[in-house]
Amino acid sequence: MEVTVECQKRPEGSKPKALRRSGLIPTVLYGHKGTESIALTIGAKDAETLLKKATINNTLVQVKIPDLPWSGKALIREVQTHPWKRSSIYHLSFFSVAAQESLEVAVPLHFVGEAAGVKEGGVLDPVFTELQVQCAPENIPESIEIDVSNLQAGDSLRVQDLVLPQGVTALSEPENTVVAITAPLSVTQSEDDEVEATAAGEATEST
Repeated sequence: MEVTVECQKRPEGSKPKALRRSGLIPTVLYGHKGTESIALTIGAKDAETLLKKATINNTLVQVKIPDLPWSGKALIREVQTHPWKRSSIYHLSFFSVAAQESLEVAVPLHFVGEAAGVKEGGVLDPVFTELQVQCAPENIPESIEIDVSNLQAGDSLRVQDLVLPQGVTALSEPENTVVAITAPLSVTQSEDDEVEATAAGEATEST
């Protein structure tokens, strides 16, 4: 998915608090020309809409700056919010990807299917909900689907077991567990736990 947003060049000497009071969010764009950055603003409502559509460090955003003029694809690298009013946006950072051959991004993991082990009473235990990957800007996947249907109780999937889209490389250690199916408690174990609980209760009453 790709979304478009329009920004304006930030007036020199403007103060962040004053900008926010006037309905503008301080913004910065970097990566478009070496270490150079551009101080910008974006409308507060536009920023809120953007963050409903785009995911930090994942969704390509077409940034337009008419008064420079400049236009190009970028990633949202950072969103600063009010310390306790999380919906109040303080600052946005964009990273231009036009000159980048490859990027490191975080991709959400979606677990699909019902694991055989879950049907038998086990529990699906996701260790990761997103995966750090490296790929070209045009190959950034919105998400990675992981089919867990064949997992039995006690089974797990590691990073090296994942089937990734072409041109996408995982950056996590290959042996890291991504998801596991915890085995259900056996009847014997459950009974043992009940006996131990009963004994503990009797011991408490006797004292």
